[in-house]
Amino acid sequence: MKYQTQKIAFAYFIVAMALFAVQVTVGLVLGWIYVDGNFLAELIPFNIARMLHTNSLVVWLLLGFFGAAYFLVPEESEREIHSEKLAYLQLLILVIGTAGVVVTYLFDIAQGNFLFGKEGREFIEQPKWVKAGIVVAALIFLYNISMTVLKGKKTAITNILLLGLWGIAILFLFSFYNPANLALDKMYWWYIVHLWVEGTWELVMASILAFLMLKLTGVDREVVEKWLYVLAALALFSGILGTGHHYFWIGTPGYWQWIGSIFSSLEVVPFFGMMAFAFVMVWKGRRDHPNKAALLWSLGCATLAFFGAGVWGFLHTLHGVNFYTHGTQITAAHGHLAFFGAYVALNLAIISYAMPILRGRDPYNQVLNMGSFWLMAGGMTFMTFTLTFAGTVQTHLQRVNGEGFMDVQDQLWIFYVMRFGTGIAVVLGAVLFIYAVLRPRKELIEAGVSGTPAE
Repeated sequence: MKYQTQKIAFAYFIVAMALFAVQVTVGLVLGWIYVDGNFLAELIPFNIARMLHTNSLVVWLLLGFFGAAYFLVPEESEREIHSEKLAYLQLLILVIGTAGVVVTYLFDIAQGNFLFGKEGREFIEQPKWVKAGIVVAALIFLYNISMTVLKGKKTAITNILLLGLWGIAILFLFSFYNPANLALDKMYWWYIVHLWVEGTWELVMASILAFLMLKLTGVDREVVEKWLYVLAALALFSGILGTGHHYFWIGTPGYWQWIGSIFSSLEVVPFFGMMAFAFVMVWKGRRDHPNKAALLWSLGCATLAFFGAGVWGFLHTLHGVNFYTHGTQITAAHGHLAFFGAYVALNLAIISYAMPILRGRDPYNQVLNMGSFWLMAGGMTFMTFTLTFAGTVQTHLQRVNGEGFMDVQDQLWIFYVMRFGTGIAVVLGAVLFIYAVLRPRKELIEAGVSGTPAE
């Protein structure tokens, strides 16, 4: 570890992995509820479990991004983080906010209360006091990272990373605006949900992936940075107007059907570019880096993101197709593989690379870590296929033949059983990953190595 303040990332990664475990466990519960609709109905209704699943996903991914920034910015800027205390204060605020959200959702406290009650807007249901806390934590983070970069060396990686992180924070402010008009509400709602994952998050993804390629392949920085700027430009060019594919059926003008279809089709390009970038860098570098697991996760991230976000997104992004498939299990298939490939695998890649360094030893448990990749990637890929088949059947029976929603759901039971099986593989892979990353090797224990962050 070159810089002492890089150890901040350790705390963020630990909390992120804890929430990752919660997220996949709740996801497995939701998978079984699709098979047995009355499972835990009294204890944790489906809508509450779904909120916990999606919210914990977003929070742990953001914590992973924050941890990645605290790890890579000192190396890129060639200076320590501006304030270590502020970094830990930010984490404390986020942990308190997360705990508040869980309690609010599970026990439905302060229902209808303006400040403390949950809101009814999907993915941004958090009470306003929690949202205010998130904004404060984001401001602390942006100040801390920006001051570090401004006082240190500037690189393409830190420039694109800061652009993405500032975009995430600014766009989240739209969560406080809830107009009475439902169509207008959805327009601004997609400013957060779409422009995060198909805009600013892509910039964060590209910058972290570029950092990993730089470290793992040994390719010249100039080559990596040229690729990075091109990928960032493509992501913004396609992603901003690509928001239009969410405007097809919410009451917006008809021209959005053409704008959304055209620019959404182009959203495949940056994800293909990231996949090509990762493999070309590995081919050019021809470097035998000891951390094979981090390299596997990096290549897996780029590949699965292309198929999940790019190919599966394109499958139903044209408005003529989306008219039938919108809101079916095809959407769920796309969402699961896209999030896993683009952002889950990315976070697990940077954790795989950084944790051995943070803990002061060489890469470890490579076989277990790589085994966790194949379990999770295989499980998520098969889950995507089962949901795609389920969505195809659902589209025909429900949207073409006009059968009732619940009648169709009964006929999809076999697909949901298979989906639950793939969920078991994903959970086992997640447990194996956490075990592989956190467990010290036996010989290190015998030598008296504690496995705590390196000083």
